[in-house]
This record gives sequence, structure tokens and C-alpha cells, in this order.
Amino acid sequence: MPQLRIAMAQVNPTVGDLVGNSAIAVDWIRKAADAGADVVVFPEMSLTGYPVEDLALRATFAEASRRAVDDLAGRVAEFGDLLVYVGYLDRDEQGPRNAAAALLRGEVVARQFKHHLPNYGVFDERRNFEPGSSLDIVRFRGLDVGMVICEDLWQDGGPVAALGQAGVDLVVSPNASPYERAKDDIRLPLISRRAREARAPIVYTNQVGGQDDLVFDGDSIVADADGTLLARAPQFVEHLLVLDLELEAGEHGPDGEYAGIEVRRRVLGLEPREPYEPIAEPPISEPLSDEAEVWYALVTGLRDYVRKNGFRSVTFGFSGGIDSALVAALAVDALGPDAVYGVSMPSKYSSEHSRSDAAELARRLGCRYRTEPVAEMVHAYVSQLELSGLAEENVQARARGVLLMALSNADGHLVLATGNKTELAVGYSTIYGDAVGGFAPIKDVFKTHVWELARWRNAEAEKRGETPPIPESSISKPPSAELAPDQVDTDSLPDYALLDDILDDYVEGDRGYADLLEAGFDPEVIDRVVWMTDKAEYKRRQYPPGTKITFKAFGRDRRLPITNGWRERRD
Repeated sequence: MPQLRIAMAQVNPTVGDLVGNSAIAVDWIRKAADAGADVVVFPEMSLTGYPVEDLALRATFAEASRRAVDDLAGRVAEFGDLLVYVGYLDRDEQGPRNAAAALLRGEVVARQFKHHLPNYGVFDERRNFEPGSSLDIVRFRGLDVGMVICEDLWQDGGPVAALGQAGVDLVVSPNASPYERAKDDIRLPLISRRAREARAPIVYTNQVGGQDDLVFDGDSIVADADGTLLARAPQFVEHLLVLDLELEAGEHGPDGEYAGIEVRRRVLGLEPREPYEPIAEPPISEPLSDEAEVWYALVTGLRDYVRKNGFRSVTFGFSGGIDSALVAALAVDALGPDAVYGVSMPSKYSSEHSRSDAAELARRLGCRYRTEPVAEMVHAYVSQLELSGLAEENVQARARGVLLMALSNADGHLVLATGNKTELAVGYSTIYGDAVGGFAPIKDVFKTHVWELARWRNAEAEKRGETPPIPESSISKPPSAELAPDQVDTDSLPDYALLDDILDDYVEGDRGYADLLEAGFDPEVIDRVVWMTDKAEYKRRQYPPGTKITFKAFGRDRRLPITNGWRERRD
């Protein structure tokens, strides 16, 4: 049977950086050639980065993208008979296209446009692209190779069905599939089903890295024609996955319409390879555990946001509490201790244990640390305006926000907001106070999950014989904003375990009042939580972006009007 050596280039592009992304492509094409590959497959829109959002509507960017793919084709010539699949932005008389090209011997030998344009969750592709209507199958080394782009793989009865009816020996699939918790529970079974539908192996190459509030986990996969997993790349790292396939060249149908889609064939030539000794064992990386997966998603999202936006360091408040401690551990893992500048900003209400916990956190992490009291700043506002109660509390948070932004201006640090998803849901934050910053690493992490991640990270350190990064007292003590005497969060909020249960149903599940009652929640608590959540939409609109890890994150996923007269109520 004919053999093909396949390379899957799981790379981390930057949106808009055509020069840098082209250089990445050349580097990984060279690695694939050195590995003896016949075919190398890059992710969806890997030359432009993904998602390009409204950059797709700029004709100048689309023209530059098309030039970039043509230039890359010329550079591919030096690698001989290596067939390269790369994603890019195209544009024709109908408009912008989410496209992929096949490159061989200095030419673009095929161009194909994405058919199904997702318009749910974080996706707005119907706004940005025009759909494709045809499929190109190339005959290469005696084998028919078809292609589907990302969402085309997810649709029943779509392009995969057309390829299955027309007949192919291999399907390559460039993807940019964002991470969310437990997505692999869906992804692998889907690819297996589609391989059976196509009656051919599927090579699924996924993007890796962070892009604004999205993070991509890689996890590139190859499934055999019967759906069996053959190979899998690791998560959250750039990687070249190389494997050998023995494929049976079938008798396939002519050009024409299959499953309502025009299928075109092109013969590229090249005889099948002489038989060779395949790689002994196709690599199958084990998926990460749930907590490890989330941790590396958050680390990757933070690292790439900082790096791709030109920052070298971050700063934020070290309060001694669990949220800032978790963000500190993430930041050190992402950027290294020398790039993390913690600031303790005690007010007259700050407890001694909070100050000592903050200092101990910095010591354990080995990061930069300073103390800048805010009591005098707060006093100036409070005494002049004769403030008390909530107004006085918020002045403390805003004094800290001003201080951090001043340090950002002076030293070039990116300020991180340390709030979690539970606080953001119910508005338990201060605009222009603890909500200031350019990025919010745990914005999509519920409070109960914050504690779980902290315990997991400490346990991992202990397994390696290291000092746990987060002080135990920061994990175990009752959470408090410390903006008033003896204040704890439960003065203003339900217990976090209960609160997160309700929010999971109301925010993640979009369940209504009757559903929450049926789930067994107390009516008074439902009223309170729903009211706080709905009322806080204006705060969420002004909060920094942060890495998405759940099914429905605030921002791209959940978009509600700020001015909104609808309320979930009891009948």
C-alpha cells in the first residue's frame, strides 16, 4: 500500500503579523522536510492568525494575506516535493474568505474556502466571511487528498459527507478550535465519526496559544478510517507531530456534485514513494488532567497576551487573599519571577495576617515586591468629601487602582485585574478600583474553582519537592475585601459554594427562575443572585479581557444589553 509521512505543525501565530507568521511557517516546513515528511498541515488561518475579526473586512489586509501565501509558495520550492497546507485570508468578488491553500514546488496548487461559518458562542464568522461552495481533491503520490476547514468538520452531512461520497484516501483538516473545559470529550469522538463518514483517515491540526481572551490548546489528532486514534500531539505547546500512514488507494468518482457540493480533482503527479521503514510507534500524548489543563490554559493565555502585546512585566495588588495569590502563581509560571511585580497596598482596615501572607507569597515565588500604603491617599478623599459606608470602601479600592496605574505608566508594567468569575457575575468589584488593568487572568474562573486550582498547584509543587507557591493561610482563611472593620465576603454574598451552583445554572446554562426553583434553590436567594447578576452588566462591559476556559465566558460568549428591562421573577 502507498505510504505517506505526515507532519502536523501545531504552531502559535499572532493575528495580523503576516511577516512573523510566514517566518514561523518556513521554520516548521523546514523541520517537516528534515523529518522526511511528504505532507505538512498547518492550522486554520495560520498565516494571518485567528480570529482576525473585522480585519477580514479590510481589503488591504486581505490583499497582503494573499501576497503572503503566494510568497510562501515560492519559498516552499526549496523543500522539493513537500505538499504544504496552510490557512490564510483570501478575498474575491464576493468578499473575504476563510481559506486554505495547498503549496507544492513553488506554486499554489489548490485554494479552498470554508463552507460552514460558525455564528455562535465566540464566533462571528458570518459577519466576516463569505462561505465556500466547492472542494478540491489533489492526487499526490498516488493518493487522493481532500480538505475540510475547522467548522466544516463539525457539521453533519456537510463537506466530509461530500468527500466520502466522491471518494478520498486522506482528509486534512486545518483548525483553530478554541479551548474550553472538557472540550476533548467532544472533539475526539467527533473526529472519529467524521473519519468513518469519509471512509478515510483524518489529519486534524489545531492552533495553539493565546489570542486576546481565547486560548487554543493544540491537541492535534489523527484518526484512522475506522475512527481509531492513531496519533495525538501534546496540549498547550508548539509541536511537530510526525507519523507514517499506509493508505489504500481507492477507485473514486469523477468531478461533479456530491452531497450538494461541487468537487474538483487535480493531479499533482509524483509516483508513490518507494517502501520505507515507518516510524516505529505513532506518538499518542496523554491528555492533561482537568486541573492541569485549566492551569496551562490560563498560563498560556496570560503569557501570550503579555508577550504578543509587547509587555515585559506585570504588576498587581498582593492582598494576601486567594485570588491575588492564584494570579501571582499563574504569572510566575507564565513569565518568570523577575517579570512579576507585586504591590502590597494596605489601608487602615488591612489585617496583619493579610500583610504577612502577601509578603510570604512573594518570598515563595521569588518575585519583585514592594509595599505602598494607601491610608493617607484614602484619608485625603474621605476627609475632603466627608465619605462613609460604601463610598469610603470604594475610595480605598480606587486609590489602589490609581497607584497601580501610576506604576504601570512609570515602569511599563501591564496591570492585571485579579477578580474571579463569581465576583464579576454579581458585581462584587469596584470600577476603576480592583477592576483596573489590561488583562484579567482568572476572569472566567469561579471562586470555588479558584480554591481548587490553588490546592492543585500546591500539590504539584510538593510532588516535585518544591515549596508550594501559595501560603496555606491564603487558601483557608475566610475571604474578605478588607474595606471595613471585620468585613468578610459573606456579609454581602451567599456562601460561595451555593452562589457558584446558582451562577452555573443561570449564567452558564441560561436557566430561568422556574428552572432554578426546580433545582432546589431557595426563592429568596434566587431573587438576590439574579438581581445582582443582571444589575452588574455595566461593570462587566468595562472589565478587562481574560482567558476563556468555560462554555460561556463573559464577553464574546454572553452578550446582554446593559439597558435591559427584563428580569427573571417568580410568577
